[in-house]
Amino acid sequence: MATRTEPAQAPLPERRPELDTIRMLVVIGLVFFHSALVFAADDDFYVKNTETTEAIMIIAGFGVVWAMPLLFLISGLGAWHSLQRRGAGGFAGERLLRLGVPLVFATLALNPLPQWLRLRSADADYNESYLGFLPRFYDVHLEPEEFPFLVQGKHFETGHLWFVVLLLAFSLMLVPLHRWLPRERVRRIGDRVAEATVHRRGVVFLPALAFAAICAFARLEEEYAGWHRWSYLLFFVAGFVLATDDRFRAVMRRDAGTAAWLGALLFAAAGPGFALADEPFTEMTALATVSRALFGAAGWCLVVAIPGLLDRRRLEQPRAAPNPAPTTRRRLYGYLAAAVLPLYVLHQPIVVAVAYFVIGWDAPILVEYTVLVVIALILTLTAYELLVRRTRATRFLFGMRP
Repeated sequence: MATRTEPAQAPLPERRPELDTIRMLVVIGLVFFHSALVFAADDDFYVKNTETTEAIMIIAGFGVVWAMPLLFLISGLGAWHSLQRRGAGGFAGERLLRLGVPLVFATLALNPLPQWLRLRSADADYNESYLGFLPRFYDVHLEPEEFPFLVQGKHFETGHLWFVVLLLAFSLMLVPLHRWLPRERVRRIGDRVAEATVHRRGVVFLPALAFAAICAFARLEEEYAGWHRWSYLLFFVAGFVLATDDRFRAVMRRDAGTAAWLGALLFAAAGPGFALADEPFTEMTALATVSRALFGAAGWCLVVAIPGLLDRRRLEQPRAAPNPAPTTRRRLYGYLAAAVLPLYVLHQPIVVAVAYFVIGWDAPILVEYTVLVVIALILTLTAYELLVRRTRATRFLFGMRP
């Protein structure tokens, strides 16, 4: 008999390869994105090229509006199924192992390097050794008002691992809700929402108003890929809700085309405000506020559109006969799907380290950028293959299953 602490195992959900593909492409795309920041005129990246351009952020902006939000939405989808299978206690334990362990390990072992290289890049006279810098990185204090980024310091940072911090916090916030909320009431509410969404066109776009409001009035945070940190909670919860009923998935397929056009138009409308405002992320002028609202609404529309279009395309393709023999494509897919979190953890310190040497070259931006991306990709994949996936200890430290 199933108990509250040891629930009966729910059947595994249907694997959605389009979501795995999105995760892989976003994480690999971050190598391209963070490499580009080395050459961006209006971004405070760790190391900066002598020659920069304002075009970088304009081009990168279209990725910023949907990439990380989609990762949180997909994580919310997965959290629903994981909670059903494992129960609250099992889910919390699994999240602490898969996210908490790599977060602590990488913060302590990998994140000091970019900060040290920032100091060396900014000051030619800075000659402190890496070992000498480490105690200053670890000089920290608690700031509860920065929740969930409780640990702060002059040189300490979670850096690119902010995604892991937020995802772990959001996941653990689900645990008491799953334990204490009346299940039948939740199901009834979800059923009503799904019914309304199916039969009333446009209901799926209503959350765009919430994202517009939080971006307009809570403002944006550059250090969290342009979005306010609590915007990501809304995406995560949205994914959790969407996973509760397959009718939501059908609606996303149905309205994906409209969502794509609407998202693109809203993003284009937001562009002039971001270009003209002095501090578009934070100032409360009418121009900046409206631009942030348009940005938030565009983000939701594109997050509906991209998985909806990919899901529609997958279902429209003719089903091939089952082939038990693993093809090269299937092996590569499985390899990268398992590597997503380790690659995310590894990529930024490697990008910064390679960029530290590349920026000294006397070469055009395009040449330096291409070399940086190629070397960083090769080193990231090599580090994963040789230093992470081959032993149980390193797999554990990077959140992988044994």
